[in-house]
Amino acid sequence: MNVLRTYAAEVDDQARFPVESFAALRETGLLGLVVPTEYGGAGAGLDSYVDVAQILGGGCLSTALAWVMHCQQTDAIARFGGPQLRERVLPRVARGELYIASVTTERGKGGHLLSAEAPLSVSDGGRLRIERIAPVVTGASDAEGFLITMKESADMPAHAVSLVYADRDALSVTETGEWNTLGMRGTRSLGVRLSGEVPADQVVGGSGRFREVAVESMIPMAHLGWSACWLGAARAALSELIASLRGPRRRGPDTDSELVRERLARIRIDLELTSGYLNRVQQEVSAARAENRSLGETVLQIHLNTLKVVASELTYQAADRMVQFAGLAAGYSKTSSLPVERTFRDLRAASLNYANDRLLTATGSLMLLDRSVVLG
Repeated sequence: MNVLRTYAAEVDDQARFPVESFAALRETGLLGLVVPTEYGGAGAGLDSYVDVAQILGGGCLSTALAWVMHCQQTDAIARFGGPQLRERVLPRVARGELYIASVTTERGKGGHLLSAEAPLSVSDGGRLRIERIAPVVTGASDAEGFLITMKESADMPAHAVSLVYADRDALSVTETGEWNTLGMRGTRSLGVRLSGEVPADQVVGGSGRFREVAVESMIPMAHLGWSACWLGAARAALSELIASLRGPRRRGPDTDSELVRERLARIRIDLELTSGYLNRVQQEVSAARAENRSLGETVLQIHLNTLKVVASELTYQAADRMVQFAGLAAGYSKTSSLPVERTFRDLRAASLNYANDRLLTATGSLMLLDRSVVLG
């Protein structure tokens, strides 16, 4: 945590990947947190995953989000990769040697997860040929491996998607565009052009079966992990804000004022509601996995979508309230000793990170299948 906090402002200012923080994650074994123990990882459950994501989010949100997306990829390989691929990849992740980036975006389809345009082809030697352009890839410059969505073949429909693993060494990787955003600057989510060949056994989940991998692994890991990161960032900012009001050199609004206390309470309520729903959905997903039930059940899909929307909106609302509370100098200034301004900018991106509008539309459709209205 100290390393993440030390470099968070510099990473944000320079819009560079948090290499120091990721070095710490590698050294402490956190890159392999969700890797099963038989491959040398910690074999942690979703409760530990969510807890760690909150802690990392409180130190550097860019680091935490990149780590969560790496854990998505790791979980997908652990659950759906073939035995040879698991043996090839997971021990390296557990040793901190392999950071895996997600390649799901395409220019023609934006961030729509369950479709693909660029097709796989098969070389004369039976290897899979990858030719792929992605406009946004978190940590593209520093990843040692990639999980890439591809159309199953040129003559298949867009929803016939395969998920393919590739080591960086197997690809020609060309960075495109630039990353100069309002927030999430340290994720350095550049565009990339990927070209190369991989063995046929590096398809994760089977040819054309990405939807199952997404529903059972990548989507729940994303929504739980992202929500935890956002909550951790907002919680840490609130903690520092309160400390500034209570210390010996206290500054800011008069805490004896009832209006001031009400404003603080509203910030806390936003975070309490996020935390409560996050914990509830995490328990629901953990129970389904323990019972070998599909995470594609209608009610669970609604709850996962709702979690992402609620967490992104309420944590940003809390950050907005903190800026207003702390004022121009302490809350809105980049030079403030409080991380409120940076947290505000980072959390503004939360609703855009897989757009809430798309999730709300999907949830509205799912609601028509849940006549009993089973609430979380």
